[in-house]
Amino acid sequence: MSVDQPLILELADWLGTPPGQYVRRWEQKHIDAMVSNVFGYHAIQIGLPHWDLLQANRIPYKGRTSAVADGAALKGAVLVAEPENLPFDSQSIDLLVLPHVLECSGDPHQVLREAERVLVPEGRVVISGFNPWSLWGASDRIPGLDPLLPIPAHAQVSLPRLKDWFKLLSLDLDRGRFGCYAPPCTTSVWLERWKFMDHAGDRWWPVCGAVYVVSAVKRVAGMRLVGAQWKKVRKRVPRQAVVTSKHASERRRGTISYYDIQAAYGNKF
Repeated sequence: MSVDQPLILELADWLGTPPGQYVRRWEQKHIDAMVSNVFGYHAIQIGLPHWDLLQANRIPYKGRTSAVADGAALKGAVLVAEPENLPFDSQSIDLLVLPHVLECSGDPHQVLREAERVLVPEGRVVISGFNPWSLWGASDRIPGLDPLLPIPAHAQVSLPRLKDWFKLLSLDLDRGRFGCYAPPCTTSVWLERWKFMDHAGDRWWPVCGAVYVVSAVKRVAGMRLVGAQWKKVRKRVPRQAVVTSKHASERRRGTISYYDIQAAYGNKF
């Protein structure tokens, strides 16, 4: 099942609204901090190609993909590709950025499997998403309230669920942040008035932010072949005995025998 195209298009339009710009500014700031020191050769952003989330990274080759084949979505995109079936070789990408891709997919676990497949060992994936347990996510569950987010609550992927998927794959959670603690507002004026909540939320209720950004690293256990260690028996080479004359040994000890005198002076003595 591919990405829900109407949902991803609705999300792209929503990011231009006041609450969408509020979310976008927060995610841009923290994703920039997570990708700035990632090195390698290839960095790819999956989805939302009109929003450049690789601008702070210094990897030489950067690309963006789009799941929708229209002119507006293809602006700045490298190619059209489904996140569930990425057209990249295994272990070929150093950095992947997935902005709200999991919640727009019908099979988010398959998206993560593809991300793990194409990442090189020690490669990094950065994921953003809406928090279903925030005030913004709860607005979709309260009768009589119009949902603020374009993503329905049942499609949003919670962080505990995402951590469980990481454990099933070779992905090790490196760091993460919650953000956007202002109450659900549709105007920039009220969002600005509630701006102080962002500082208070980080301290008092950090898990109730409207959005989250996490970074995970692909860990590959080292392989070591252990075989039978045969004991090498060294062949003993017999040493030849050194023969020394009795007279030479006595001379080394400082003693002179009768035979030495006779050899030196003949039969005079």
